[in-house]
Amino acid sequence: MFFLLLSILTSALIAILMRLSADRVKNPLGMLFANYLACTVLGILYTDFQIILPQVPKFFTTLGMGLFNGVLYLSSFITYQRNTVKNGIVLSSIFMKLGLLVPMVLSIAFFHEVPTLVQIIGFILAVSAILLINHRQGGEKQKLGLGLIGLLILGGSCDAMSKVFQVLGNEALSDQFLLFTYGTAFLLCTSLVIFKKQWPGKRELLYGVLIGIPNFLSTKFMLGALTTVPAVVAYPTFSVTTMLMVTLAGTWFFREKLNKFQWAALGIILVALVLLNI
Repeated sequence: MFFLLLSILTSALIAILMRLSADRVKNPLGMLFANYLACTVLGILYTDFQIILPQVPKFFTTLGMGLFNGVLYLSSFITYQRNTVKNGIVLSSIFMKLGLLVPMVLSIAFFHEVPTLVQIIGFILAVSAILLINHRQGGEKQKLGLGLIGLLILGGSCDAMSKVFQVLGNEALSDQFLLFTYGTAFLLCTSLVIFKKQWPGKRELLYGVLIGIPNFLSTKFMLGALTTVPAVVAYPTFSVTTMLMVTLAGTWFFREKLNKFQWAALGIILVALVLLNI
């Protein structure tokens, strides 16, 4: 439970730092560069510089999954960053956590894990909450939040890759998996920085490193938590508790306001996230 608590705290810290950086950083891409640089450096340190171990079983499988996951991570983080500016920290975090729907569907389709009746109810509640959250007071419909939907899919795909690694990968190479993931995201982000000539300044470097440290550690701590806490307990506890912490931060410290439909949707989502993992 100790590692799970650390993962929750670091995950909530990411969202808070992202929100703080929105008003202070003029070059988000430069900040992402610093973020993934910090993650890559931490990854090298955690592997104790044992980066290439081709003689270890399933090394190349781990490498391939890490490369693919790196693409997902960069896409997800860019989408999350844009959504925190456009839709606020609360709604962005809600849809990020709703990404749990993606690994659930994949588990049914590819790993033949049949959901219980309670999980089916949770799925229905989650979908209903998504529809409810796209309504304004008075019944006026908002434009379809494609950015939020994209965030749900990308965030869920990142979560799904962790499950795929557990099934197909080598647990002894978990640090290498993280390094390949963040290293790939760093190289891709560096290419974008060079192509767009958006070089990071002092603030981008500062906030990027501040975000990168909890970004790496949150994933690292969750992998540690899963070795002692069952996944059916770890994931819903992580999602619900992180969301509550982010919601409190968004409404109390950043003065973000939710209408009555969104508050209702938030309550439904919290229930759905628990039911999905019972």
